[in-house]
Amino acid sequence: MNAIEKRLKELSQLQPEPTAQPDFAAFWERVLLEAAEAGSCGREPMASPFVDAPVYKLVFTGASDTPIHALYMLPPGRGEAPVPCVVIFHGYSGSKGNPEDYAAWAMMGYAVLAVDIRGQGGETGNMLPQDYGKTAGWVTQGILDPETCYYRAISIDGLRAVRYAREQPEVNPDQIFIAGTSQGGGLALVVSALDSRIKGTVAKVPNMCHMDYGLLYSTGSVTEAADFVTRMPQHLGAVLRTLSYFDVMNLAEWIHMPIRVTAGLKDTVCMPETIFAAYNKISSADKAIQVFPFMGHAVEPGHRQAAHAFFSTLS
Repeated sequence: MNAIEKRLKELSQLQPEPTAQPDFAAFWERVLLEAAEAGSCGREPMASPFVDAPVYKLVFTGASDTPIHALYMLPPGRGEAPVPCVVIFHGYSGSKGNPEDYAAWAMMGYAVLAVDIRGQGGETGNMLPQDYGKTAGWVTQGILDPETCYYRAISIDGLRAVRYAREQPEVNPDQIFIAGTSQGGGLALVVSALDSRIKGTVAKVPNMCHMDYGLLYSTGSVTEAADFVTRMPQHLGAVLRTLSYFDVMNLAEWIHMPIRVTAGLKDTVCMPETIFAAYNKISSADKAIQVFPFMGHAVEPGHRQAAHAFFSTLS
């Protein structure tokens, strides 16, 4: 057995103790009720360089009445039949981007709903109340209580994004897919655990997995929480408790739809130990993880084509 095979065997056997709190299910029931509350979603045409591929700006109501901005794009030559839609969540500090970023998806026949994560690098602000200080970035906003945590707000935003994608008149509501990378991959897994109608999910090098381990070793966004605790060590217990509610490792048994995940063995941001800790607990009978031994925190060449090949088997 070579070193790579040995590492993969060890990762495939990872089964960390769950960190879910006694009220875990009740917490998420309350979140789902809030996500299902009435809100608004408006759309207007948006200028783009494309011919016969309409693009719209969507603005819908997110958590704490924050207007969430999204890009909605239709494939060229779609005819009258409803089309599948892929909801895309971006990586940490990024944004929904521009229409040309999703040309490949449109050419493969998908509508696209690309969503700004609140407060980060796009057009979307953040009206989530804050009654305690935080470190640089967004991760530690409200981190002392799961009810006030930033992750709770983006989970509601993600659920509503899928809901509004499903309600677009050009979209087949039974053909909603999710794709995301890093932060977006973690959010894709959280939303997939909470919305069983999603047809299939692709999570590339996902964050928000085995978060207590990440707090110790990750070089990514969770270092903001580590910095918070370094400054205020008396809050370590509260921080770990809050993060446990949003840890995909604890949500994984609720994921039943077909799913594909990737991991890089050289990734120091979303380490393979964190990804496998969550992946190994996913309940879906149709799941697969692709591991890239020499890849760090990145997506592999041809990842959109691979996602399309997977989604096509589910149509």
